[in-house]
Amino acid sequence: MESLRTHYSIDVTSKEYGKTISVAGWVEDIRNIGSIAFIILRDRKGTLQITILKKEDIKIFEELVNISRESVISVEGLCKKSDKARNGYEVIPHKVNILSTAETPLPLGVVDKIESELETRLDNRFIDLRKQEIQAIFKIRNEIIAAVHEYLKKENFIEVHTPNIIASSSEGGTDVFKLKYFEKEAFLAQSPQLYKQMLMSTGLDRVYEIAWYFRAEEHNTRRHLNESTAVDLEMAFIKDEEDVMKILENLVFSMWKRACDCKEELDVLKQKIEVPKLPFKRVKYDEVIDKLNNNDCDLKWGADLGSEEEKLLGKIMKKEGHEFYFITKYPIEAKPFYTMPQESKYSRGFDLECKGVEIASGSQRIHDVELLTDRIKACNLNPNDFKSYLKAFRFGMPPHGGFGFGIERFLMNLLDIRNIRECILFPRDRTRLTP
Repeated sequence: MESLRTHYSIDVTSKEYGKTISVAGWVEDIRNIGSIAFIILRDRKGTLQITILKKEDIKIFEELVNISRESVISVEGLCKKSDKARNGYEVIPHKVNILSTAETPLPLGVVDKIESELETRLDNRFIDLRKQEIQAIFKIRNEIIAAVHEYLKKENFIEVHTPNIIASSSEGGTDVFKLKYFEKEAFLAQSPQLYKQMLMSTGLDRVYEIAWYFRAEEHNTRRHLNESTAVDLEMAFIKDEEDVMKILENLVFSMWKRACDCKEELDVLKQKIEVPKLPFKRVKYDEVIDKLNNNDCDLKWGADLGSEEEKLLGKIMKKEGHEFYFITKYPIEAKPFYTMPQESKYSRGFDLECKGVEIASGSQRIHDVELLTDRIKACNLNPNDFKSYLKAFRFGMPPHGGFGFGIERFLMNLLDIRNIRECILFPRDRTRLTP
C-alpha cells in the first residue's frame, strides 16, 4: 500500500484551496443525483465532502457511487472552496484508492436516525465507536485523564503500576475473581490498596495510578461494572483524612475544568457543564442519617447507604445547593479493615458523592501494625493471609491516607450519561464477556 500524507478533514485551511491534497477515511454517506455525486468522508476529526461529476471521470464516478457505506478509501484531489459544502470546501477527486470494502448490510448504523438498543450497540461496539457522539465521550475521557496526570505531578505525586494478580483479597470479602496461578490460588485485584500502602513505607511518599478494579459482585445495574478503572492514590505524612480530601476535591475541580474546555465534544453531546465551587461540603454520617430519616427513610445507624438512599440524599443536597459533597465520620464497622478508627465507633473514612452517586471513597489509613492486625481479625479475616502486607508496617510506616476514584462514574455524572457501560470502551458486567 502506498504511503499517504493525509489531512484530517476539518484541519484543511483556506491556504490549501486550489491545491491538491490527500484525504482518507470511512464513507459515511453517498448521494448520487445522476450527473453528480457527493461522498461524505469521515475521520477522527470530522467529515468532508467529495464531489464528483460523472462527465469529468466516469470511472471514478462509478467506483465511488457503488462502494458500500463504511468502506475505507483514500482520495487525492483538488481542494476547492464551496459555500454549499458543509465545511466551506470540497475535494474534486482525480485518484481514488479503495483500502477496505465494508460488507452489507451493516450490523449497526452509524448516522441512521433510528436509535439502536444498548445491547445491540455493545455487541457491535467497533461500529458504535464510529459515531461522533460516542467518540466525543472518549475524547473527553482522554482529556480528564490528562488533567489527572498534570494536577498530581504538580502536587509531587509519581505514577506507579501495581500487580493485578494477587495472593489475597485487597479489601476482604467474597466479591473477588479467583484464578489458578500454577499450583496456587490467586485473585484479580479489587484495587491496588495493599500495594499503595506498602509503598508508603519506601519513601515514595506520594503515589498514584490509573488502576483496574475487578469485582465479582453479581449486580446488573446501570452504574456498576465488574471491570472498571479508577484514579488510585496514596500519600504519607498526613495529619488526618482532611489532607487527603483536599487533594481529591482539587483533583475533581481540575478534571471538571478540563472537561469544560472540550467545547466541540460538549456541543456534539448537547451538554453544558459548569466548574464546581470549592471547597466541597462536608456532611457527617450522623447528619446524613438524620436528613434521610427526616425524608421518609428508615435507616438504622451503622447501615451503609444503598443506591436509593444515595439518590434521595443527592436530591436533598441539591436543594441545599450542593452537587458535590463529602460524607465523613462513617461508623468504623462500615469501612474496610485498613481504615483508621476515630474514638470508639467512628472512622476517618469518607465518600465523595456527586448528584447522589458515590464517585470516590477514601480514608486515613491505619499505620500501626498492632492496630491493623486487630482490625483484620475484627473483620473476620486471617492475618496470615496478609503477611507480606503487614511486614511493610513493622519497619517504619508513616501516617498516610488515600482514595480510589472511579473514572467511569465520574464521566457518567459529568456528562449526564444514563448507563455506565457507555463510559468504558468494552464493558464487562454480569453477562457480558465479549467483545
